[in-house]
Amino acid sequence: MKERIFQLRNRIRSGEQKAYRQAAVIDILPECDAEGLSWPRRNARLVSRLCGEEKIVILPEENIVFTRTVTSVPAVYSSEEWSSLTSGRTLHELGPVSNICADWDLLISQGLLGRRQVAERTLVRMKLDPLAVDFLNSAIETIDAVLKLAKRYEDQARILGRNDIAEVLRSVPAHPAHNFREALQSLRLCQAVVWLEGNYHVGLGRFDQYMWPCLESDLKTGALTIEKAEELLAEFFIALNKDSDLYPGVQQGDNGQSMTLGGIKPDGSSAVNELTRMVLRVSRDLEMIDPKINLRISSQTDLELLALASELTRKGLGFPQYSNDDVVIPALVAHGYSIEDARDYSVAACWEFIIPGKGMEIVNIGAVSFPAAADRAIRKGLTQGNDFDGILRLTSDEVSQQVQALAEAYELILLPPAPYYSIFMDSCLENGRDLSEGLKYNNLGIHGACVANAADALAVVRQFVFDEQIILPQDLLAALQANFIGFENLRRKLAKDGPKVGCNDDRADKLMVSLFNFLADACEAYGKTARGGILRPGTGSAMYYIWLASGHEGMREPVVGATAEGRPQGEPFSANLASSPGVQTRGPISTLQSFAKIDYQRIINGGPITMELSDSVFRDDESIHKVSMLVKTFAQLGCQQLQLNSLSLETLQDAKEHPEKHKNLIVRVWGWSGYFCELAPEFQDQIIARTMFQLNGISA
Repeated sequence: MKERIFQLRNRIRSGEQKAYRQAAVIDILPECDAEGLSWPRRNARLVSRLCGEEKIVILPEENIVFTRTVTSVPAVYSSEEWSSLTSGRTLHELGPVSNICADWDLLISQGLLGRRQVAERTLVRMKLDPLAVDFLNSAIETIDAVLKLAKRYEDQARILGRNDIAEVLRSVPAHPAHNFREALQSLRLCQAVVWLEGNYHVGLGRFDQYMWPCLESDLKTGALTIEKAEELLAEFFIALNKDSDLYPGVQQGDNGQSMTLGGIKPDGSSAVNELTRMVLRVSRDLEMIDPKINLRISSQTDLELLALASELTRKGLGFPQYSNDDVVIPALVAHGYSIEDARDYSVAACWEFIIPGKGMEIVNIGAVSFPAAADRAIRKGLTQGNDFDGILRLTSDEVSQQVQALAEAYELILLPPAPYYSIFMDSCLENGRDLSEGLKYNNLGIHGACVANAADALAVVRQFVFDEQIILPQDLLAALQANFIGFENLRRKLAKDGPKVGCNDDRADKLMVSLFNFLADACEAYGKTARGGILRPGTGSAMYYIWLASGHEGMREPVVGATAEGRPQGEPFSANLASSPGVQTRGPISTLQSFAKIDYQRIINGGPITMELSDSVFRDDESIHKVSMLVKTFAQLGCQQLQLNSLSLETLQDAKEHPEKHKNLIVRVWGWSGYFCELAPEFQDQIIARTMFQLNGISA
């Protein structure tokens, strides 16, 4: 890759583009109120005004343009009107539509004018339906606004003598993309505008599928070489990082700019192509946090592709994240997805499985706190003199109550209209309905958080209190109440001597499986939601591994105190599928074997096995083969998802003390990667404390 690309990357990473940002706050309320605009028309006006307010910025030597200069999205209702509009309703997270994925092939293959023609035809057909007319006119207004923005960029490019850029923008996004550069430019501009509508966690979907026809044609005709194509792809990736600090998330970097590679096509044939490999190479060489890479694999995936992915892992970016088609696709079909759609799944901002263009699924409505359920059951059961089966029944009841509370709140969900985003969704323009009214799939996802801690707590109670009877119930209760102060020997025994998830120990693993079965039972018992979907249970923890331990204003569940596996109050839980913090496992294979026992046909909202590999693992090329074999073993054992992170404990500790020396240090946080020095201290500390695996026992 040419030095020019790295210079452009470094300028963006240093924040050169921020000099063009506008400080002014845009107010569109007066005109919306004066014209009496409906909610869809207000959102369309929002897109129109923000596109019009954007400064035209073409940075030196760049070929993929658009730099966001409007830094905030104004309200479309006054605070009083908003309170009235949302009274008695549930808003998801920040309110706007988020964490879904468009069918970007609609843009690449039809262009905005093609989508506008669809809207116009539907408008004629449905002219007597006022709601459809309102939505379609709103969608058309946003299309026109983006086309005007593209024209302003085209005009400025000609003024600057950049006729190559101008010619690209004369074609796209108005028309279908005719080549790879046009496809990249069209996607960059139109995906960025989704954020201007107020939406967030805007996924990029199966990038190597909808982009491949344009690239394949260029390669066949000789219009592009692999090297030239990789430079264009690198510029697209750099462009995605220009504005990512403006995107909302729990922590900086949690922005949902995720893409999915590989897997199979809807017809069942292999979807791996040269662009699949190209994305892995470019991501490896650029070393930036966006886009986050997800690689779909199976037990049959060849080691050459896994080796290339492992080279990316070696960079310490925390991706690719792997999803196992052998497990995911049958599970989606079992939950009501057609086989063609299941084969076409993408991954949301973190790990949840979604169908591009066909899902208005809310994949994170909250988390069931397994530690809270187990802890309450243990304390109540021991106090009442229950046997261990009684404690398990109490645990199941606690899980069921949490599921019920989460789901009932979302029966009152209010989704704002998103006329611009709807342009790129299957059947919205064709049927005259906004995506907020629902798409083909409208399911809700619930995380099953921090399962290892909960299973470990139940396992030590069963072994030490009931089976061996070497700890009295009242002593354990007293220790928990005292946060183990004065009970250090007891705490040490619980933490060090009991069965632990991640060691392929059935005493703990079977309880982990039971917890997930409790979650699946509760979701299945709930039945259909008001939006016609189901509850999808998952194995992820998201940010809850910190929040459940230390508290957060948005949490329904209270902070969990000291827990029976020997964890004092305030210490974080395990992230996703990982052993409890501080547990010494038998190695990565035993960890995979533990988590392979989960019935993933019932647990289908996603959530990866999370492993931290010491950077010393990658001391030679042989290690790449070992990591590839680890990933292949993951698939062969029938696990669902895997994320690997390469860390140096010394580097992390130094970065916390001297952040100015490590501005570009990237780590995996939960389902996304960010710059370590931009994270809150509690997340930094939890990453430093994670167990780091060596690859002993893995055949090379």
